[in-house]
Amino acid sequence: MGLIPYRKNEWLSDPFRELENLQKEMNRLFGVSAAGNPWEDTAVFRGQCSPAIDVYDSQDNFQVKADLPGMKKEEIEISLQDNNLTIKGEKKKDNEVKEKDYYKTERFYGSFSRILRFPAAIDAEKIDARYENGVLTVTLPKKEEAKPKQIRVNVK
Repeated sequence: MGLIPYRKNEWLSDPFRELENLQKEMNRLFGVSAAGNPWEDTAVFRGQCSPAIDVYDSQDNFQVKADLPGMKKEEIEISLQDNNLTIKGEKKKDNEVKEKDYYKTERFYGSFSRILRFPAAIDAEKIDARYENGVLTVTLPKKEEAKPKQIRVNVK
């Protein structure tokens, strides 16, 4: 017969440690923090929503595309400060439709704000923003000193 080593049940001595481990695992699973870290996307749990975006980086500029369906261009505010692009807006709610005690809404309404930090200096004078078919496209040209330079090496 083999001997089984005695192990103290740690969870009995500290029941909150097991809860903390469970919370960490759930946070990892859902990719959010219950602590409310402002750098993590916890919008789903705060009841807020922000537009889905794509960011492209080319040699000469950055390009941001944001989905803003159903909005007017007058409802969108774009600003740049210290290489931080801010996209703000508010989507107004349509008239409510109620029929026979049935009510359902899945679309987001309300204000939003999205801030994007860029690693290279942006030429603020040449920024171009277009809004077409519910998609906002912002082109942010890089300053000359921020563009990569290629240096040729001559081998003799």
